[in-house]
Amino acid sequence: MSGGPLEGMRVIECAGYLSAPTACYMLGDLGAEVIKIEDRIKGDPSRGTSAVFGSSMMLANGENILFETANRNKKSMTLDLKKDKGRQLLYELVSKADVFCTNFTQKAIRKLAIDFETLKRYNPKLIYGLATGYGLAGPESSRRAFDSVAQARSGIMYALGGEPDAPPAQIGGPVFDQMTGTLLVYGILAAMVARDRQGVGQQVEVSLLGSGIHLQAYNLNTALLRGRQIPRPSRRSLKNPMANHFECADGEWLLLSEPQADRFWPAFCRALGVGHLEKDPKYCDAARRRENFRELLDILEGVFKTKTRREWMERLDTEGEGIAYSPVLRPTDLADDAQALENGYITEIDHPSLGPVKMVGNPVRFSGTPVVVDGYAPCFGQNTEEVLLDVCGYDWDRIQQLKDEEVL
Repeated sequence: MSGGPLEGMRVIECAGYLSAPTACYMLGDLGAEVIKIEDRIKGDPSRGTSAVFGSSMMLANGENILFETANRNKKSMTLDLKKDKGRQLLYELVSKADVFCTNFTQKAIRKLAIDFETLKRYNPKLIYGLATGYGLAGPESSRRAFDSVAQARSGIMYALGGEPDAPPAQIGGPVFDQMTGTLLVYGILAAMVARDRQGVGQQVEVSLLGSGIHLQAYNLNTALLRGRQIPRPSRRSLKNPMANHFECADGEWLLLSEPQADRFWPAFCRALGVGHLEKDPKYCDAARRRENFRELLDILEGVFKTKTRREWMERLDTEGEGIAYSPVLRPTDLADDAQALENGYITEIDHPSLGPVKMVGNPVRFSGTPVVVDGYAPCFGQNTEEVLLDVCGYDWDRIQQLKDEEVL
């Protein structure tokens, strides 16, 4: 991939699973050359992760959804970092790179001698991106962590929808890994700006826990500043009828999200065909509707079940005067969602083994250096020789010798 805003940047990735690899695929989306270093025997462990949250990650052709998602637009190179020659080769690559990125544990990083202090000796201007579980400081900094662990620790499991006394709930999927990778990109790019202006490299660290807390800034600040959290949203307790979701005649759901309740109440009543409620003393303004919200909810639930979701969307579009609403989509529905497709949020790529498939695109748009998401995850060790020939200038005899010595 070329032509993006980061064209000419080189990134070396020594990472597994999702957080740091996510950061690197995002850099690759933007045009950076990303060289993924994989263990010469085991590879990235996500290649063999068969299931997440009870859902299979393996496709019929043997491709792994986790690996495909986190590793598009990369080159895969195998290397034994436990051997001295393997580490020396990595140091050589680092000397020719802009960014090094890892999410290995601190113990593994020290054992392999790929810590920032070591690598900056080979490249003083190196940006070292590090994704951790709990952060580098604190009594639990050395603990292993995964997405669900950070969900539990960050408080979000008590924020997800349901009745107030419902058990804590997990998000079904590695959302915090994605957030951690996104914030790591934010840090790496800021460090690149600082390097260009100040001439120094540095380490940038982001954690699953810190990313999960950042994701909930408004919710957590509410809890911190007033001593109690925002209540978990329950349909039966939401007092603004235009900030709730309703089941329609076809069993599909429609969500309304209109905070300007009094402004849109007349249009809402017209669109729903309940004009008699507009000036009813029990519902005529927001205060009265809050007082009588349970009775009003029962009425509106019955109304919404008289038409399909599409019919209600058409009514709201023509008579709702701009009321904010959305169909409640299932993840599978996004494959055909025109808004997501036309903006490239969901994009189609021509995969070498899967054929034409739709996958998540890149949400950022650049007017002068457009992002083109046309890559896919590499096969194991696919680019080893290419990297050594093009980046390091090795000849075939030297490459074969490294293979014979089981360095590659």
